[in-house]
Amino acid sequence: MFSTLKTLMDGANARADDRLKDVYAIELIEQRIREADTNLSAAKVTLASLIQRKRSEEKLVATLDGRIKDLTTRASEALASKRNDLAEQAAQAIADMENERDLRRNTIDALETRISQLQLSIEAAHRRLVDLRQGAITARAVRREQKTQARLNKTFAGTSAADEAETLIRRVVDQSDPFEQSQILGEIERGLAGKDIAQTLEAEGFGSSTKSTAGSVLDRLKSND
Repeated sequence: MFSTLKTLMDGANARADDRLKDVYAIELIEQRIREADTNLSAAKVTLASLIQRKRSEEKLVATLDGRIKDLTTRASEALASKRNDLAEQAAQAIADMENERDLRRNTIDALETRISQLQLSIEAAHRRLVDLRQGAITARAVRREQKTQARLNKTFAGTSAADEAETLIRRVVDQSDPFEQSQILGEIERGLAGKDIAQTLEAEGFGSSTKSTAGSVLDRLKSND
């Protein structure tokens, strides 16, 4: 049971982690690029330090070469002058300097190897960082397109701002024309005024009657007989 619960929890955590990565993908990309840039800068500092150390060792080797050469000349002159004691001291000093020179030459060789390897790594990291930055630009553009598309989908899918706009347009368009309405009202008023005059003339006995009266009904009944 506990194993099943742990598996479910691990799955939920993995899905939550994936959702976070999706939401903050651009921020994570930019953070990783900053970290890569920082690491590249640190590697460049290390490379500069190695090159500086190599040059220092080369100067020391050159100094030792000069001292060995000078001391060898002096030891040869001491031997020529039968000063074996001085020649032996010089020989010991020369041997010590030659051993030191060999060690420093080995150090230089090792430094050259490290420098060469680090230079290759830095060049590869630089190229990759350039690709990452270009990829980040592309990712930001794609994310902007996705957000734009999402807004469009929200606008034109189902009940939306576009639907509301269409409803408002129909509401405005379907409203009566105030000018036309005023014309119609005027026609009605004029018609009513005309009827009033006709009724007045009818009441005075001018023209035919437009309404039924008791007299007209009796006349009609008599005529039927």
